[in-house]
Amino acid sequence: MSDADVAVMELPGLLKNVQEMLNEEKWTRATLGNYSAAQFKEFDVVLKECQEAHLYEGLKSLCDEHLVHTKNSIIALYISGMIALSRQVIDDSAIVNLVNIFVDNHKWVIVKYLCEGILEYGESKFALRTLAECYRNENNEEGIYGVWERLVKVDIEEAELAKALAEHYEKLGDIDAAIDYYKKALHRYITKAVYKEVKDIWGKLLDYIGDDTDFFLNMHKRIAKSIDKDKAAALLKEVYEICKKKGDIATSIVILKIVLEYDDRDNQARKEITECYRKNYAGHSQLEDYIRISSLAQGPRNVREAIIDFEKHIAFDKGNFVYHRTWGVGRIASVQGDDIIIDFAKKRNHSMSLKMAVNALQTLSKNHIWVLKAVWKKDKLHENVKSDHIWALKTVIRSFDNSCDIKRIKAELVPQVLSPGEWTGWSSKAREILKSDPNFGVSPDDIDIFTVRDRPISLEEKLYNEFKAEKSFFERTVTIREFVSHKDVELDSEYFTEMFSYFTAYLKSYNQVTEQVAASYLLVKDMTVKYPHLGAGLSLDFTPLFESIEDVPALFLNLRDAKLKEEFLRQIKLFIPSWADIYINLFPYALSNSIIQHLEEAGFGDKLAAMTANNFENFRDYREAVVWLFKNCRGKEWYLNAGVPYEKQLITLIHILDKSYREIENHRDTTDNRKINKQIYTILFIDGALDRFIAEEDSYTILRIYTFINDVKDLDPADKIKLRNKILDRFPDFKFLGEEERRSAVLGLIVTMAKYQEKQKQLAKLIEEDVPANSKEIEFAKSLGDLRENAEYKAALEKQAILNSTLAKLSDEIERAQLFDPATVSTSRAGFGTRITLKNNSNGKQEEYTLLGPWESDPDRNVISYLSPFGGTLLNKGVGEQFDFSINNEKVSYVVENISAAI
Repeated sequence: MSDADVAVMELPGLLKNVQEMLNEEKWTRATLGNYSAAQFKEFDVVLKECQEAHLYEGLKSLCDEHLVHTKNSIIALYISGMIALSRQVIDDSAIVNLVNIFVDNHKWVIVKYLCEGILEYGESKFALRTLAECYRNENNEEGIYGVWERLVKVDIEEAELAKALAEHYEKLGDIDAAIDYYKKALHRYITKAVYKEVKDIWGKLLDYIGDDTDFFLNMHKRIAKSIDKDKAAALLKEVYEICKKKGDIATSIVILKIVLEYDDRDNQARKEITECYRKNYAGHSQLEDYIRISSLAQGPRNVREAIIDFEKHIAFDKGNFVYHRTWGVGRIASVQGDDIIIDFAKKRNHSMSLKMAVNALQTLSKNHIWVLKAVWKKDKLHENVKSDHIWALKTVIRSFDNSCDIKRIKAELVPQVLSPGEWTGWSSKAREILKSDPNFGVSPDDIDIFTVRDRPISLEEKLYNEFKAEKSFFERTVTIREFVSHKDVELDSEYFTEMFSYFTAYLKSYNQVTEQVAASYLLVKDMTVKYPHLGAGLSLDFTPLFESIEDVPALFLNLRDAKLKEEFLRQIKLFIPSWADIYINLFPYALSNSIIQHLEEAGFGDKLAAMTANNFENFRDYREAVVWLFKNCRGKEWYLNAGVPYEKQLITLIHILDKSYREIENHRDTTDNRKINKQIYTILFIDGALDRFIAEEDSYTILRIYTFINDVKDLDPADKIKLRNKILDRFPDFKFLGEEERRSAVLGLIVTMAKYQEKQKQLAKLIEEDVPANSKEIEFAKSLGDLRENAEYKAALEKQAILNSTLAKLSDEIERAQLFDPATVSTSRAGFGTRITLKNNSNGKQEEYTLLGPWESDPDRNVISYLSPFGGTLLNKGVGEQFDFSINNEKVSYVVENISAAI
C-alpha cells in the first residue's frame, strides 16, 4: 500500500470521498466536456456537508495541496474558491481561474452557474461582467441591463455603462431613471476628464433638469478643476441661456459673475451682465448714473472691480437702509445727484456725499436683523424669534452674506432679543434644525459656518457638503458613518462614492502606515463587511498592514475615534497570532474592558497578573492603568494573583495622587492630571478605600499609610483630620508620635522667607569667613610646635568641630527648608502662620500664641514651633475645640477661642 493510500485512509469519511474524487479526476484526465452544471451542484452538496461537519479547514487544505501539483483541477479550483468566497477572503484567484477556463472553452451554461454562485457571496465586478457576457450569448437583453445596473453600483469608475443605462431608460420613457444614470455618468466622466462625453451629457441634463441650477453650479466647479476652466465657463453659458429665457435674473447674474471670474475679457458676458443689472434694478432712480460711474458696461476698468463698485452704489436709493458704526441703522430719505440725505435714529436729515456714503456706510436689506431690531417693536421681534426658529435662523444668516456661525447668531440675539436663559433651550433646537433641515447647508470651507439654501438640499448632498467642509480626518469618518446609517440614502450615489474614495485612496498607495491609513482600512473593511460590493477591487488584508506599523501604541492613541479603536483591537485578535501579547502591551494606552474580557475568555490570566504587577512596579509610567485596574479589577482572581500587597496598592495610589497635585500646580498636562487626581480621590476618600483599610489593619500598618497621606501637601487638611479621627475612633490611644519630626526629616522644615534668608546669610558667613579663619588659626597653632601641649591648637580644633557641626546642621536644615507662602494661611484650623487665642480653663485667663517653625520660635513672645510638644498639640485645632496639655506634670485644660493670620 502506497503512502498516498495510507494518507487517504486516515482522512475523515467526507474528506476521503473528496480525495478520491480528486484522484479519479487526475487519473482519468477528465476533459471539460465531462463537466456540467449538475456536477457543480453535486460539489455544492459536498461543500455543505463538510461545513456542517466543521471540516472546511481540512477540505480547503486538501484542495490547495492538490492544486500545487495539478493547477487546473476543476474540482479543487471550485471547492477552494467557494470556501474562500464564503470566508470573504480577498484572494479569489482559484474561482477566477476556474471561470476563465470555461469562458475560454465557451461553456456558457457552466460559466453562468459559477458566476451566480460567486454573486451569492456578494457583488463582484469580475462575476458581473462575465455574467453579462453570458446573457449576451443568450441574447437576454433584460438580463444584460439588470447586470449592468448592479455593475454600475459596484464599479464607481464605470461611466460607459451608466450612460448606456441612461439611454436605455430614456428610450423606455422612464425619465427619472434616465436622469439618475446621466448624473452618475457625468460625475464619472468628469473624474476621467473626458470632455466630449461631459458636454454631451450636460446638454441632456439641461433638457431634463434645467431648473436645477444648483446641480450645474456644483458640477462646473468639478469640471473647472478636473478638465478646464474655459470649458467649464462655456458649459455655464448654456445654463445662463436657460435662466435668461425663464427671466431668472438673480441666477443669471450669479452665473455671469462666475464666467467673468474665469475670463474677465469676455465682452459678451460683460454686456449680458450689464443688461441683467438694468432689468434687476429697473425702478432705481440712479441706475444709469451708477452704471456710468462704475464703468460697468464698458471701458478699460477691470470688470470684476466694476461689478463690486456698481453693487456698492446701487444699494443707495431712497427708502433703503444703511448702517454707520457710530450712528447705527439709518434710512435713506433722498438721493439728489451726489448728495444723500439719511435719517438715523439720533441724527435726522444727515447729509453726506455719495462717495463718502459708499466708503463709510454699510448697506442693509430691509430684512437684515439690524434693521428689524431698529424698526420692529421689541415684543414683536422677540415673539417671532422665539416661536419661529427657521425664520429667525434664515434672517440672521442672510444678514451676513449668507454665512454665519452659532457664535454670531448668539451675538445678534442675546441679550437684545432673547435672554441668556431663553437662548439655552432655543439654541438646542436651532442646532438640530441647522443639521437636519434641507433649507440649511454648511460652507464648503468651514463646517461651523451655516448658509441658507435657495432650494432645499437633499440629505445626501447635505452630509456630503459637511464631509467636504470638515477639515479633520476623524470627523470625516463620523460623517460618512452617519451617511451610511440613514436608510434613505443611496450608497451608489456620487456623493457617497466621492466620500468613500477619500478613504480608499489612503489604501491604494502608502509608504508608511499612519493613523489615517489604519483608520481608512478599519472603516472601509467594516463597510465592505456590511456591503460587500464596496470591496470590489480592494486588497483588504490586515496582517501586512499591521506588520508595517512602526509604533503600535502610538498609532492606537492617534486613532481619535472610539469605534475605530475597538475595531482595531478586534482585527488584531482575528488576524495576529500573538494578539494576547499585543493586547497586554496596548492595555496601558487603551484601558479597554474588552481587552480584559478577551484575555480572560482565552485563559490568559497569567499574562494579566504579570501585566498588573508590572504596572504597579512601574506606576510612574502607567499611572492611568494602575488606577483603572484598581478601580475595575481588584476582585478578579488574576489581579489577586499579581502578588501586589493591598498596602502597596494604596501607597501607589497615594504617590500618584501626590504627583498629580504637583503637576497641576506646575501647569503640566493639567486636564489629564485633574482627571486622574479626581479618580484617586474618589477611590480613597469617597468610595471608602482608606476607611475600610483603617477598619481592618493593625495600628502599625495604619500609621505607615497615614504617614504617606500626611505627606500629600496639597490634600485638603479636612480630609487628613477626618482620617486621623477615624484612626482615633478605632485606636483611642493611638499615638502619632514623631509625626511632625518625621515630616521635617522627610518633607522638609517649614520656614518663613525672612528666616530662610537669615539662615542663608549665616551659612555664607560660616563658609566664607568663620571656616577659613579657623583654618588659619589651626595652621598658626601648628607653627608653634609641640601639639600635645599646645593650648591654642586644641582650642582651634574644638572650634573646628563646633563649626563643622554647625555647618552640617545648618546646611541640612536649609536643604530641607520648605518656604511658606503667606497667601496659603488658613484660619479654619490652627496651623503654621496662625495666631491662636486660648482660654485657660484652669485660671480663666486668655493666652495668645503664634504658631511658626523652630527657626522663628521665641517663647518669650509666645511664638512657638509647630514641632514643639505644645505646638504639635495645637496643630489642626479649630475654634471651640477643647484639649488638655500637661505642663510639669500638671494637666491644664484649654479651649480655642479665636484663630487669625499671623503673617
